[in-house]
Amino acid sequence: MQSIVTLISGRGSNFEAIVKTAQKEAWPVQFSGVISNRSSALGLDFARSHGIPAFAIEHQEHPSRESFDAALIEQIDALGADLVVLAGFMRILTPGFIRHYEGRLINIHPALLPAFPGLHTHERALEAKVTTHGATVHFVNEGVDEGPIICQASVPVLPGDDAATLGARVLAAEHQIYPRAVKWFLDGRLRIEGNQVKLQPPESQFFKL
Repeated sequence: MQSIVTLISGRGSNFEAIVKTAQKEAWPVQFSGVISNRSSALGLDFARSHGIPAFAIEHQEHPSRESFDAALIEQIDALGADLVVLAGFMRILTPGFIRHYEGRLINIHPALLPAFPGLHTHERALEAKVTTHGATVHFVNEGVDEGPIICQASVPVLPGDDAATLGARVLAAEHQIYPRAVKWFLDGRLRIEGNQVKLQPPESQFFKL
């Protein structure tokens, strides 16, 4: 049985969506732990309520990013992770951390990459007057939001949208595609070729919601 460790910084709603989907569909997977860089993260409470080990490693208690990431690696490896899932983990990871989990570290980003990498994606999408926005699940590499794309979902930008309304629509899309991407990984269906991800057997990796 494969093992997932999830990193969060807040309420971890995508983590919730993955756990609930796994329970509903009876995935053969073990959620070995959730780690947050903030002991106050609400997602830790959800984990504990579902019998999932929850840990806080406060980044402020470490003198450097490298020191913090070394502590993360020690805990993740002790939990035996086959897959590390970033679910609203608001820390820039060091190259050493990323290389350690190469090919088994995934993230979700609230935009249709390569558009709007980084922060404040909904505000920037509205400023750019795009008609379509969305979310992307991708493998993590050393570039910011540049890793090979696993899947994407698009949502319309509606008249009168502000960052909150658009963000809520994107978050609902995230909750649909992140569990799907995780299941594809667990089923061994993802192949990284260059900076592309091929799904075997092929099916659509883009969803219009």
